[in-house]
Amino acid sequence: MQFPYSWLKTWANPNLSADELAHLLTMSGLEVEEQSTVAPAFSGVVVAEVKAVEKHPDADRLRVTQVDAGTGELIQIVCGAPNVAVGVKVPCALAGAVLPGHFKIKPTKMRGQVSNGMLCSATELGLPEDVDGLLLLPADAPVGEDIRRYLDLDDAVFTLKITPNRADCLSIKGIAREVKALTDCTATPQDVPSMPVSSDKTFPTRIQAAQDCGRLLSRVIEGVDARAATPLWMRQRLERCGIRSISVLVDIGNYVMLELGQPMHVFDLDKLSGSLNARRATSGETLACLNGKTVTLSDNTLLIADDERALSIAGMMGGEYSAVNDDTTNILLESAFFTPNAIAGKARQYGFGSDSSFRFERGVDYALQEEAVERASALIVGLCGGRCAPINHATGDLPAAREVNIRLARAEKVLGVALQADQVETILHNLGLQPQKTADGFTVTEPSFRFDIEIEADIIEEIARVYGYENIPSDAPQGALEMIKLPETQKARYDIYRALAARAYREVINYAFVDEAWERDFADNHRPIRLQNPLAAQMSVMRSTLIGGLIDTLHGNLNRKQSRVRVFEIARVFSHAAQGYAQNERVGLLAYGNAQPEQWGTPNRRVDFYDVKADIEALLSAPAEFIAQAHPALHPGRAAAILIDGKQIGFIGELHPRWVQQYELGQAPIVAELELSALLQREKTSYRSVSKFPPVRRDLAFVLPENITAAALLACLREVKHQTVQDITVFDQYRGQGLPEHHKSLAVRIMLRSDDKTLQDEEVDALTAKLIDVAAAIGAKLRA
Repeated sequence: MQFPYSWLKTWANPNLSADELAHLLTMSGLEVEEQSTVAPAFSGVVVAEVKAVEKHPDADRLRVTQVDAGTGELIQIVCGAPNVAVGVKVPCALAGAVLPGHFKIKPTKMRGQVSNGMLCSATELGLPEDVDGLLLLPADAPVGEDIRRYLDLDDAVFTLKITPNRADCLSIKGIAREVKALTDCTATPQDVPSMPVSSDKTFPTRIQAAQDCGRLLSRVIEGVDARAATPLWMRQRLERCGIRSISVLVDIGNYVMLELGQPMHVFDLDKLSGSLNARRATSGETLACLNGKTVTLSDNTLLIADDERALSIAGMMGGEYSAVNDDTTNILLESAFFTPNAIAGKARQYGFGSDSSFRFERGVDYALQEEAVERASALIVGLCGGRCAPINHATGDLPAAREVNIRLARAEKVLGVALQADQVETILHNLGLQPQKTADGFTVTEPSFRFDIEIEADIIEEIARVYGYENIPSDAPQGALEMIKLPETQKARYDIYRALAARAYREVINYAFVDEAWERDFADNHRPIRLQNPLAAQMSVMRSTLIGGLIDTLHGNLNRKQSRVRVFEIARVFSHAAQGYAQNERVGLLAYGNAQPEQWGTPNRRVDFYDVKADIEALLSAPAEFIAQAHPALHPGRAAAILIDGKQIGFIGELHPRWVQQYELGQAPIVAELELSALLQREKTSYRSVSKFPPVRRDLAFVLPENITAAALLACLREVKHQTVQDITVFDQYRGQGLPEHHKSLAVRIMLRSDDKTLQDEEVDALTAKLIDVAAAIGAKLRA
């Protein structure tokens, strides 16, 4: 909402400087996004009247003028503007003037003719330009008057960033009401008398969609002069609010919207037939709009129509067919209350919006329509002439005013300040909340211009705004806080972050909203959780895996010529559950490029499965099992599930060649994803004495079929529980001559040690024999 300070002062003058008012509004919740003056700094420009115009003897496009600038004598100025003429009044920059951009005006010669100043256009003064040529001033402009004073160019212009719940402040009337409440200044609301009725012509008005349109008013005005000029004061106010002057009838509608907050529409009465009706569109119905677009309407769209056709999209955009023009003589004013839900989303649906839709979708005062019609009627008759007919009323479903109780003691507790009942009553009264005293506070009634007063906390917030957040003491809370210790069996969360950073991984943070294609490609998820109102088409679903975001991060790094990338992300993933949705935290890893940074000490080698496997094992406190398993994101045969105690906690593998090619990665990265909860688990710390006795090592070479993995062999051997067995590890493998076809040999190291004695050969041999027998059960035989 953009407005000039001078217009606000006609409603409520707080006697504050522009800077003070901007600070006050911002601290009360109406953020001043921008503050400026109407025109940039310049000096030495006055109102002048052109007394004579002659053709330049040596230039076809130049004129030699004699102007009266109030100096007591005529000044000769050479001018090239096409609209310079005898008798016009224009801004004149005298010799010595400084225009915007520090452009200094000096006496000069132009093609041999002396020019002692400059006649100015709007652009040269830093003002909006609506004509080609000089800025023409009204005939009654006083000659010699400083142009800044005459046009009030030092007037402050504010741009407010209005939150969606404060549509009541999208007008001068609403802002004045706020300023009155904040400063308790004298308010001078504009008196809007009822216009005398001098015509009996009416246009029937009805509401078919009562749930969408709560009130629809119309008034016929006959005999208007649509060619009348919009007065300077109105044009200035519109321009300073960011609205371009179009024609007097359109300007009046925009003026009333800015002044009162009620959007209106003016129809050419002679183009209408039957009656005015607020109804829903039928699917496939079309409308040629004022912005030049022809739209095909859907049945969720509210229209203003007559008996033959749609006239406008309600609360959004008028139709071209019924628009007023310079030949219009009879008009129909329309003013309505449309429910916010009926208008919300239509700007996005049809690809355009308007100042009207911006207001209606947030909520317009449902008691304002008649005042707006009377105000517009007075302006039209005063500027264009005409005869007013009675106002036609049609009523649909209007909102019910809510009553909310506010307890004074509760407000004091929430705000932390002592409040007087009279003080609170004044605040609520100035805000238009109609307070009624109760035993413990007040009962307030939601006014027609507010749609956000629902509960007691809303009233307390209003009191706080007007009381002043700066006046509430900033007392630091006091209390004893006890840090909750983690169980001994759980790691601190940041241990995982530090461990990954120590292994050269960098953390990334990606959106939880992802492209639906990522879910299909990397998780084979054809039923993702969809967002009802996505930020963008490529962010339409919730992720069920972290892989897509990591691949996107990799792609961005490759575009920036980073050839070695190691990244991780710890974040939530989302999936359907029996009741609602599941949100689990996972750790995603990606490694790409060389295993080590390029250096002279080690040869370059691409990172592989075993590098990332080692990183994962360093994170885990318990031994993990890696079992070959297919995954939609990973290379067949180069992917594995990660298990602890038989439960899968994640997966690891090389990205599928199809996705490497599709996402233009050059080579396959190694990716992994694990449950964070599994990484946080650890065994409880326990004391164990160091044995004084020597260890015993036995190396066993087993021959076993290719389909039996080393992990399966180790799991089988570790099933032999004996207190002397300290470690069982595979240290070598062999394939080749001397072995049966489709067999391999795995060499296993077994470390034995007792805490209380030296082991004898007989004990070691017995335990070794037991391990050999257990291995035989899965087809592993001792190699001869």
